[in-house]
Amino acid sequence: MSAECSSYLNADKVLVSGFSCPRVGGDARAVYCCGFQDVKYCCDDPHSFFPYEHSYMWWLSVGALVGLSIAAVVLFAFIITVCVLCYLFISTKPRSKLDTGLSFQMA
Repeated sequence: MSAECSSYLNADKVLVSGFSCPRVGGDARAVYCCGFQDVKYCCDDPHSFFPYEHSYMWWLSVGALVGLSIAAVVLFAFIITVCVLCYLFISTKPRSKLDTGLSFQMA
């Protein structure tokens, strides 16, 4: 089984001639033509979209996890602060009207 990758213009607008997969001297399992209009390569998975190793995704995931964790802590601290301030506002409110010192007398 083999696939033909047609010629294409890469990101630098240089014409790359077509080739067949698997390439000579390449991985014998890479029998599919993968990639986009500006980058094509031979791969072993017909649903592969990127010619990169997937290890970089781990660091992106760790970075996103750290960022989301920090955002969650900040949001949690904000909610706790609002709850504490609301409680203090309600609990320190006078229960009855202040005594003005004047008494009402019936005439």
